[in-house]
Amino acid sequence: MLFLSHSGYNYSKRRCERIVNWFISRYLPRHKVFIHVDHIGLLREGVFGWAWATDSDSRPREFEIEIHNQLDPENYTKTLLHELMHVYQHVEGSLKDKHGKRLWKGIDSSELDYDDQPWEKEAHQMEDILYKKYISCNAL
Repeated sequence: MLFLSHSGYNYSKRRCERIVNWFISRYLPRHKVFIHVDHIGLLREGVFGWAWATDSDSRPREFEIEIHNQLDPENYTKTLLHELMHVYQHVEGSLKDKHGKRLWKGIDSSELDYDDQPWEKEAHQMEDILYKKYISCNAL
């Protein structure tokens, strides 16, 4: 079950809802998750988006996603799917934050550079696959 909220400015509410509902219904249909998507300017941070758990390190079910509000529909969709992949990694337990450490499949990976982080590699790889699946079911 999905509880979705969103806020911000300069974004399509319908697009946000369609993407999140599509992803959760296919990849986390049996989980109760709360997701808030905040659309803000992230130009200064130099990122398109990020996601984190807001409730629990051991069994997270509440998540915040911030996404850059100046993205074209394709990049918006890919970025949101990328961040939802991180939600999936947390819910399924492959990515965990415990005692100030970031664990990937039980191995402390806190000190890895961004380009070497396996959860980022997986999310980057999956964003194109998910995007193709999503657009085959939905029009942007």
